[in-house]
Amino acid sequence: MAPSTIALIISAGTVVLFVWGIIPLPITAIGAALTMAVFGCIPFSSAFAGFSNDALLMVIGSMVIGETLFVTGVAERIGAAIIRRVGTNERLFVVVCVVLAVVLSAFLSNTAVVAMLLPIVSAVAAASNGAITKKNSFMAIGFAANIGGGMTLVGSTTNVIGQGLLVDNGLEPMSFFELLPGSIPRFLFIIVFYATVGYGIQQKIFNFEEITEEAGAESEERQYSKSKMLISIGILVFAVVGFCSGIWTIGGVAMAAAVLCTVTGCISMQEMFRRIDWGTVWVMAGSLGLAAGISQSGAGQVIADFFVGFLGTDASMFKLMTVFTLLSVFLANLMSSTAAMAMLAPIAMSVCGAYGFAVKPVFMVIIWSLNLAFLTPTATVPITMTFQGGYQFLDYTRVGVFVMIGCLILSIASYPFVFSL
Repeated sequence: MAPSTIALIISAGTVVLFVWGIIPLPITAIGAALTMAVFGCIPFSSAFAGFSNDALLMVIGSMVIGETLFVTGVAERIGAAIIRRVGTNERLFVVVCVVLAVVLSAFLSNTAVVAMLLPIVSAVAAASNGAITKKNSFMAIGFAANIGGGMTLVGSTTNVIGQGLLVDNGLEPMSFFELLPGSIPRFLFIIVFYATVGYGIQQKIFNFEEITEEAGAESEERQYSKSKMLISIGILVFAVVGFCSGIWTIGGVAMAAAVLCTVTGCISMQEMFRRIDWGTVWVMAGSLGLAAGISQSGAGQVIADFFVGFLGTDASMFKLMTVFTLLSVFLANLMSSTAAMAMLAPIAMSVCGAYGFAVKPVFMVIIWSLNLAFLTPTATVPITMTFQGGYQFLDYTRVGVFVMIGCLILSIASYPFVFSL
């Protein structure tokens, strides 16, 4: 049996286990990566390479930074300021979080934005006596960060990869804000969604008990230490500047900041390890191994060829964009967006060359679409991080399908106007 066929079977089985939930999600993700290696789809080194992936290191480092902000009281102060201005109206609070996540993710890494916002929301929830909950906020922040990540060149890794491929192949590159016009409809949609029906949908689906923060004596003492608050803020600024400037890799910056959090005494090593959501780390590492299996075995190419086959011999630019939109969203919900971008880019260049179309608009469509992966907690890093809100696998599908369909319709409808087709 061909490796691509085996990889497709393993992927299908993994999705079934994710949905069924009989095995914990982290174990399923790691088991999928291991199975890919056992059956020869990828070498064992690739199956577990996710544990050293730069994006995963950034997630771990960002978690430490976020928890440090919570422990030292910075998140509580920010949360209290938000409550003073917004009150304890949860629907309004969620909308404010969505706007912040989109806007910040347009100029910072959307993964870093989620890592910064989650502890702030946790602090607000702890101070609101149940009026505001993490379960109604976390997922919305992850979805919004994905949309914001598709607004400029620096919002997500996918965008950077796409721009690099354009430059490397001597094609016209994107300007910094060129992705913005096509992102505005999705930005407006997610605001309206959570301000209206989205909040009600969440309340019906998220019927599990809210996960509350533990407030130990040590944490209470630290949150009143002004020096540690200032130090943790300084570390956060260092991380943000490092992410934006590119002095090191994003993982290197995040881990350096995490080390600073411990050596300065803002958070103890024991508390750091206790507060890191290791389930999220395992899910992400395993998903990267699964994505490697899909990509390296040729299974992803099989999926791509199947969808592109619908184009036929006589295709318009609008039809081409629509097919790549649907293909990108489909793949992004199966594998990492980074791997999907690396796989789709050469296909897009070949197809555009055959039809005589410009490549850059198709790349832009792919980037927007890869940032619309809302159906699973393993789709993108910002959404994986929200898994610590206590959700089940299908919770993302039940809510994300509304966001994804709305964004897809608006995206495809906007192409003739954005690209003057």
